[in-house]
Amino acid sequence: MLLSISTVLGLSVMLSGPAVLFGLSCLFAVGLTIASVKLHVHRDERIDRVEEATPGANCGGCGYAGCGQFAEAVVEGKAPVNGCTVGGAECAKRIADIMGVTFDEAKVRDLPIVHCVAFDYNRKEKKTYRGVDRCGEANMITGIQGCAYGCLGLGDCMEVCQFGALYIKDGLPIFDYEKCTSCGACVKACPRNLIELIPFKNESMLVVGCANHDPAKIVKQVCEVGCVGCGACARKSDVFSMDKNLAVMDYSKYKDIDSLTPAFEKCPAKMLVIFGDGPRIVAKEKYAELAAK
Repeated sequence: MLLSISTVLGLSVMLSGPAVLFGLSCLFAVGLTIASVKLHVHRDERIDRVEEATPGANCGGCGYAGCGQFAEAVVEGKAPVNGCTVGGAECAKRIADIMGVTFDEAKVRDLPIVHCVAFDYNRKEKKTYRGVDRCGEANMITGIQGCAYGCLGLGDCMEVCQFGALYIKDGLPIFDYEKCTSCGACVKACPRNLIELIPFKNESMLVVGCANHDPAKIVKQVCEVGCVGCGACARKSDVFSMDKNLAVMDYSKYKDIDSLTPAFEKCPAKMLVIFGDGPRIVAKEKYAELAAK
């Protein structure tokens, strides 16, 4: 029995729909397979190995958001093998082996110091603060203390340190360099930018313990140990220069403390301080007792 033309056409339409869909799905599958091959980005297996060699702290001390990004940067040649400050020398050696390069252990460590030597008992003006117990919030309050440049002492830097490498004493942070990994978290946490990582070329380093750019008359009204901008240190050593009434140091010219003794002794404000093993040692006999604490 012969089928009518209309019946044949109806059947062909009914069958063509699934066939077209099947054909299209096959076409897309082939296209995706080709694309996956053509657009595939090769991931260097060393990236995973470098990441595994790090402590996994994701602290950002290397300058990258996390250990994974640091590993990628190392493999791409954008970061040094000793860029992980938390892992230290052992981590650097492992990464150097993975990358097939040598590791120089003589690299000078960058360690944090604070540009403020005004302990609570050195400050002439300090008001009672009753707000949120954090430096970031307190810094928004005008006149919380006489010196608008000084350390607020509320411990934001201590809170962000994952390694217990600093504590607050008499209103200022004290660093434990044996625990410090130079991650820089404390530097970022200070709302007044008082903490800086400097190259420790020796076990102890001389530092300008002030950040006040005000004229001497104003500085003397608020602090016993603030820089008065006299320039005596700069006249004694080219390591020092003056920046808007404040002494600053060029550590590229720094050799050792002994070479800076004349500048150290000439400072009338006693704000040139030593950072190194143990607590801070402050200049001049007036603060000698701090060396024993």
